[in-house]
Amino acid sequence: MMARQKNRIGFTLIELLVVIAIIAILMAILMPALNRVREQGKRIVCENNLKTLQLCWIMYADDNDGKIVNGEGGFNHTSGSLTEIAWIGHGWGANWDQPNAATVGTLTDAQKKRAIEDGALWEYVKDYDVYKCPTGRRGECVTYAAVDSMNARARNGTWTGGNHVTATGLRNGRTVLWIKRLNEISSPSPAQRMVFIDEGAMTPDSFAVHYDNPGPWWDDPPARHGDGTTVSWADGHVSHLKWKAAETITWARDHRDYYGSGSFMPQTPEGKEELEDFRKAVWGKLGY
Repeated sequence: MMARQKNRIGFTLIELLVVIAIIAILMAILMPALNRVREQGKRIVCENNLKTLQLCWIMYADDNDGKIVNGEGGFNHTSGSLTEIAWIGHGWGANWDQPNAATVGTLTDAQKKRAIEDGALWEYVKDYDVYKCPTGRRGECVTYAAVDSMNARARNGTWTGGNHVTATGLRNGRTVLWIKRLNEISSPSPAQRMVFIDEGAMTPDSFAVHYDNPGPWWDDPPARHGDGTTVSWADGHVSHLKWKAAETITWARDHRDYYGSGSFMPQTPEGKEELEDFRKAVWGKLGY
């Protein structure tokens, strides 16, 4: 009689390699999609954070007879006996503009959190997580900044008189550049005037933007959430501002850990238009 053939159990080496290859191919296909989903989730958290800060910004003005909060992070405004507490306290270290500033910086986490508590908006949102995007630079406690025009750092051509005392004289029904009160935002509309921006880390004062200088970006465009950044607007809405020009995206990626170089001058029509649109969103108009 012929011996019965034994049932084969397990895989041959070739079969095992084929299975591994199939799994590797599937992972290569799925991982980019999973990463996009993960990033999308973080972007939604960031937008919700900005939405909360923006609504608190409006609430502060409502509670203070229409006067908006001091947007110059880390610097209180003083005029005579009047002091305007900054929306956020001094929470950056001595080497804030370096790639590893947050992890080897001169401030502890407790000091950074104290800076949040010292801010005028802490009374309205007592949650440390709201002040930071989940994709912010490691070790940072604050990643958002107000833009210059929102009662922050007045730039050349945007104010008259003493700095932080009186703003621009263009107030008679026309565009007000350096905003002190909600009712000064009229042309363009509040939906077109930027307030907060996610720059990925805490830096001194506010997000700097030239008004009367047709030259370069002042603070570098942030590379956040898929070659753009999240911003909030004076009417309360939040959006993702995606850079369109390839040169803007390249510069933003290459300088994501450095701030305020003031050396990026777009060369393409798309890049120049993008910069002008950003300036209009901050100041309401161009000063040149």
